[in-house]
Amino acid sequence: MSAALNQLSRFLPSRRDYAGLRSSWKTDLLAGITVGIVALPLALAFGVSSGVGAEAGLITAVVAGLVAAVMGGSHVQVSGPTGAMVVVLAPVVAANGAGSIALVSLLAGLLVVILGLSGLGRAVAFIPWPVVEGFTLGIAAIIFLQQVPLATGTQAIPGHNTVLAAFESASLATVPTVVQTLAVVAGVAAVMLLLPKLNKALPASLIAVLLATVAAEVLQLQIPRIGALPHSLPAPSLPALNPAALGSLLMPAVSIAMLAAIESLLSARVAAGMVGPDGRPSGVYSPDRELMGQGLASIAAAFFGGMPATGAIARTAVNVRSGAKTRLSAIVHALVLLAIIYAAAALVGKIPLAVLAGILMVTASRMVSRHTVTAILRSTRADAFVFVLTAVITVAFDLIVAIEIGLVAAALFTLRKFASLSGVKREQIPAPPEDGDEHIAIFRLDGAMFFGAAERVLQEISQVKDIQVAIIRLSQVRMLDATGAHTLVEVISALELRGVTVLLKGVQPQHLELVTNVGVIRSLRHHKHLFTSLPEAVAHARSHVQRNAAAIV
Repeated sequence: MSAALNQLSRFLPSRRDYAGLRSSWKTDLLAGITVGIVALPLALAFGVSSGVGAEAGLITAVVAGLVAAVMGGSHVQVSGPTGAMVVVLAPVVAANGAGSIALVSLLAGLLVVILGLSGLGRAVAFIPWPVVEGFTLGIAAIIFLQQVPLATGTQAIPGHNTVLAAFESASLATVPTVVQTLAVVAGVAAVMLLLPKLNKALPASLIAVLLATVAAEVLQLQIPRIGALPHSLPAPSLPALNPAALGSLLMPAVSIAMLAAIESLLSARVAAGMVGPDGRPSGVYSPDRELMGQGLASIAAAFFGGMPATGAIARTAVNVRSGAKTRLSAIVHALVLLAIIYAAAALVGKIPLAVLAGILMVTASRMVSRHTVTAILRSTRADAFVFVLTAVITVAFDLIVAIEIGLVAAALFTLRKFASLSGVKREQIPAPPEDGDEHIAIFRLDGAMFFGAAERVLQEISQVKDIQVAIIRLSQVRMLDATGAHTLVEVISALELRGVTVLLKGVQPQHLELVTNVGVIRSLRHHKHLFTSLPEAVAHARSHVQRNAAAIV
């Protein structure tokens, strides 16, 4: 019972979460205000782009951002609606309606909580860099294309591939609306790209929103706006549980849960290594607790009519660079957005949708740097292929399928590399030579003796002829799996059937149990044919050759 309580306690908030708050509360407070200002246009934009509306995006940023800040495993992570989540949610909204998202968020949150409790948080460390960057590039392309309807003042085409939908929406654009919306997008992009060059401390996205909204009001542009927003948080309620819809929403919930887990853990891992203004990294994080916190955040958002949330690397980066050290900054960020709901909802409703499109287009263009893409494409052909493949599948098909195929492709190339570094080499018998040494062969196995290299080892050793004793050296084998051990059994059995005595030398201690259980030792002619040093093995082999020669005489 006490062990279970100890395990559970690692998922709960503690005083350690706010260590150093007495000295950092001022910078945490300022960082939280800064992130809240940056998060406002993004929360609105992601809500609109996903199809559930600006209200849901804002509610998610407040509720999920607060819960994840308190319950998550990172001291500096900022959570809320993200671009990657929008990519998954948009087709779900198109197929099932915006009302289904609360239930999907609840289901996905429960699945993420289960992942956290099961201890799978550290699995994200096994996702290769080219897969992550290819996935990110694909998401960036989808986010950019999803803004075409808002940028042209047209309606999104539901149920279509993102690329086709963007072209179809653009073809429906009419003058003068499209001229006005594109002008707004261009103005927002110009402010966001040029303002940081003048002063990086200024919130470029917020200033772009303010300038574009004022310009739209003064010029009385007839373009779509966000519209009415609530002046308070809605009362929490349980999402409608429709058994008929539950089956169709289960697989999307699984995809969203996987995406939420991957994106949140990647963001937390990056944030842990980021350096703040004081030149020190932001610190460690707990992967399993982070999953627990993100799952609870999505569940909480569902009760308020929000959407699934994840850790947001862009907002987290702003948080760290603003000097955040504790969870107070992420909590303040949520409270700033809550204050905006209560005090400025009417003003926010006047923001043109084209403004949000411009913000997300610029955000998408910044998601993957040119330096990163160039570095991967110049690394190895295998990594470049995995990167491009993951990006293309993300855009053309599905995010989760892209990750799965990217992982499989990366694994196959890795296994191929391991196999190429593994092999068998025939060695000379140590001097001085003796009569009969020509009937002795020493084979050294190198690298990894696993399923990818085992068949080649079997073929190379089995082709050797005119020998009486074979010494197989295993001291250079760094990895051995069941297939590799079984191949050793086949090699030994094939040689023994030809009358060749097999001696094993240098079985690694960590491999001894495996080779024993699989039957490698049992396949030897005698259990004493297992040696720890090469001179002893050679001496024993020579004694066999001498006995054979004496028997012939």
